[in-house]
Amino acid sequence: MHTSIGKVKRLVLLCLSVLSVYSCTENIDTSARYVFKEETISSYLSKQEIYSEYYDLLGRVPISDMSETTVLQLMAARGNFTCFAPTNEAIHEYLKTLVLDSLIAEPSWSSFTDSTKLDSIRKVIVFNSIIDGGNEATQLFETPNFPVENNSELSIGNLMDSKLTVNYVDNNPDSIYINGDCAIDILNRDIPAINGFIHRIHKVIAPRNITAAYYLQNILDKQIEGYLVAARVIQACGLMDTLTKVRDEVYEKLYQSGKIPDLIGMTSYGFAEGSIGYAPKHRKYGFTIFAETDAFWRSQGIDPRDPDLLKKLEQWIMDNKQYSEEDLKMLTSEDYESPNNLIHDWITYHILPMKIPANKLVIHHNEYNYYRNNPSNLGIPVYAFYASYGRRRLFKLYESKASQGVCINRFPVRDLERLGTGDEISCDPDKVGCKVLTSDSMAIVNDIENCCIYPIDAPLAYTDEVRDNLQRDRIRFDGMSLCPEIMNNDIRKKAATEERYQHVYIPAKTIYPYTENMVLNDDCKFVYYNAHDYDWCNLDADEMKAVGRFEIMFKLPPVPRRGTYELRYRVLANGNRGVGQIYFGSNPNNLPVADIPMDITVRADGRNTGWEDDTEDQDYNAEVDKRMRNNMKMKGEKSTAKNGNTSSTARHFANREIIRHIIVRQTLDPNETYYLKIKSVLDSDKKEFYMDYLEFVAKEIYDNPEKPEDIW
Repeated sequence: MHTSIGKVKRLVLLCLSVLSVYSCTENIDTSARYVFKEETISSYLSKQEIYSEYYDLLGRVPISDMSETTVLQLMAARGNFTCFAPTNEAIHEYLKTLVLDSLIAEPSWSSFTDSTKLDSIRKVIVFNSIIDGGNEATQLFETPNFPVENNSELSIGNLMDSKLTVNYVDNNPDSIYINGDCAIDILNRDIPAINGFIHRIHKVIAPRNITAAYYLQNILDKQIEGYLVAARVIQACGLMDTLTKVRDEVYEKLYQSGKIPDLIGMTSYGFAEGSIGYAPKHRKYGFTIFAETDAFWRSQGIDPRDPDLLKKLEQWIMDNKQYSEEDLKMLTSEDYESPNNLIHDWITYHILPMKIPANKLVIHHNEYNYYRNNPSNLGIPVYAFYASYGRRRLFKLYESKASQGVCINRFPVRDLERLGTGDEISCDPDKVGCKVLTSDSMAIVNDIENCCIYPIDAPLAYTDEVRDNLQRDRIRFDGMSLCPEIMNNDIRKKAATEERYQHVYIPAKTIYPYTENMVLNDDCKFVYYNAHDYDWCNLDADEMKAVGRFEIMFKLPPVPRRGTYELRYRVLANGNRGVGQIYFGSNPNNLPVADIPMDITVRADGRNTGWEDDTEDQDYNAEVDKRMRNNMKMKGEKSTAKNGNTSSTARHFANREIIRHIIVRQTLDPNETYYLKIKSVLDSDKKEFYMDYLEFVAKEIYDNPEKPEDIW
């Protein structure tokens, strides 16, 4: 089965992606670069006969459609480049694949009769092989610094603006592949040059860059087993058109024509001298599909090629209660394309409306007892909540040391006492969830431009048990997890320190409505602060800042069950902040005011919150927490720490700056969509309003007489 699904990658036609390869703009800054007399990447390659074909291509491919400068000249200039150089044999083998794909008649450059196609193929080979680290020496990729998990991405895209992934055979650190099947030579890697590093590879890096719809249609056309059931269901439910979406071409044209501006003059808004908020280059769409494999369906007595597959699958869903009783009342349509159809509702819960790479399914950065210099040694569990595609339902991704990988909807027992470890203690068999098999050969993370597909080891559904367990969970979600565009466009937690990746400016709605779930007024200057490798006590060590006379409205994720919840807003208060009025409700055009304006200019103290620092007396500490809750405030969470330091957590943060504000306590319904709006109430347009995360917490958690809410 794994072999069959692997054939999909090799059988899909290349022509469409070749003709639509990314075209660089002339924004590559070569003004500060100069040619060395010593060994550069280009001079090294020129002396190695094994790279003569590649060297020739570098001299034929311009860095931009608007420039005569070639990539060879770039490789002779100062910079921080990582070059995955294919051998002559690798290039010849690649030409053979073009013969099999009927693009050329013979495996030679002279076989090209179309100059446009020839230029595109040259660009595919060259642009996919080079990563430009810009001015940051930290963005040079040596193999010892590659991500350690299979199918994890390198942090910077290549010249094609595509992210490369790293794979290891049998977890052997010396057996490294790029994009799954492009081997790095064990004896010719990490070759230093003045302007970067060279890695010899034995297969050309050439992602297919097809859409999810194209990939799934190829499975259907050839009846290839692996994901055949998933493909048939997705097609029957009318989702193929959605899965063709790659990028917002209107935004693309506006950006390229200079109509999407960067945010200049950030210094006047309290940012560091010379700071610029860089607008995103693209507005891409993306999806993540978590799929049961055909091997699983055969184990359930369902033949992936059965003409009556959908009817038998529907019966299997009913027999195995892969639904919620409450939802079943709404699922009355017999039309598979209707959102009110059982099969449609079931399959859309397998899809998230964002493309999430394997190393970002959950984010490890500054959780308690986790140290970034030892990333393979996990600290306490981390998790993320999202809203599923289609009818929005809550979706939890979770990873711990005990889970041995990322799981969907796992609900373990944890040591969450005040002096506990935070670790997972045990997990009941009915609460282990579905493991996401990110390292499996069936995980598709490279060839599909707008989607990742991950196999799962157990059936996935939004059942009554899942909903009940989610309600018993504290639903904490990072503010930027609300916006799929931030993940789809490689903005969130990008592992890079350059200014263009650190401060990302999201334009206001009249410039362009970039984020669907976050609406910004014209006077709002909104910046996502990536803060990569910063030792901050924020969740994931990133933050959002709104400056000006701002008005921001967020669409929030759904709650799992009808009930009474608290909605909380976590801040880090200081003198740079501002004051905002909070609104909350289900009608975005008429949101009720939620309490008095929130002032985040001053830290917490005994006068405005009842805060007292923790003591050795845990009972007294609990009384202080109760006093703060009476003032609709809470301390920060114990789970976030400065570089893992267990004595410096968000709960114990210096100067009492980290506070959770309880915005509302009210009955919420899972079938309603709720919105949060923040509006500036100050005359000054220089103060910022800060956001880290929000959380929904059910009454049975925050007001449980037998088991008080934990401090984590």
